[in-house]
Amino acid sequence: MEFIDAQLDAYVCAHSEKESDVLKELNRRTHLSVLSPRMLSGHFQGRVLSMLSHMIQPKRILEIGTYTGYSAICLAEGLAEGGLLTTIDVNEEQEELVNEYIAKAGLEAQIDHIVGDACKIIPTLEDQFDIVFIDADKRNYLNYYELVFDKVRAGGYIIADNVLWSGKVTGEYDQSDLDTRIIMDYNRMVHEDERVQEVLFPIRDGLMIARKR
Repeated sequence: MEFIDAQLDAYVCAHSEKESDVLKELNRRTHLSVLSPRMLSGHFQGRVLSMLSHMIQPKRILEIGTYTGYSAICLAEGLAEGGLLTTIDVNEEQEELVNEYIAKAGLEAQIDHIVGDACKIIPTLEDQFDIVFIDADKRNYLNYYELVFDKVRAGGYIIADNVLWSGKVTGEYDQSDLDTRIIMDYNRMVHEDERVQEVLFPIRDGLMIARKR
C-alpha cells in the first residue's frame, strides 16, 4: 500500500487537516488492540473522506464495512443538518468498540450502526443515499455495487476502497489470485458502466469514485 516516497507521504499528512482527538485515540486503540489494523482508513484517507463528505453535504450515507468506526466518523463530519449515516458490519466483536467511539465523537444521533450481513440488510433499506462507501469483504464488491445502485440518487456517489489492492491489480489477470481478480473485475465493471462517471484516485490503497448520472 506504500505507493509514494515515505518522506513525501509524511509531508502530505503534515499539511493536511489533523485528526480530531477522538479519531487519534481510535487510531491508536485500533493499532494496539484490533487484528489487521492496516484496514483502518487512517489520518490521510480519513481527511479525504471527510472533505468529500463536506463537499457533497449528504443527507444520507451508507457505509458497508464499519471495522472500528473510523471512516464512519470521518464521513459523518460532512452530513447535512438532520443527516444520517448507516454503517453495516458482520463482525459482532467490534460492536462495543464502535459504539464507544461513535458516542465519544458525539455522533450517536447521526450514525446508525447495524451488525449483520450487508447482502441481506441492504435490500431492506428504504433510503435513497447520497454517498455509499464500500470497504468490506472484497469478494462481494460486485454484489454490493449492484445491490446499492438503485438506492443511490441521481448525482450520488459510490466510493470503493482498496481498488489498487497493494498494486496487485497491475499484474496479469490469469496469474492473479481470486481476490485480486475480483478487484480487477470491479474496476473494469465500474469503468465500463455508462450509468456512472468514474475516477480512480491513487490515495492510500486506491479509491474508485463513481458518480451516478
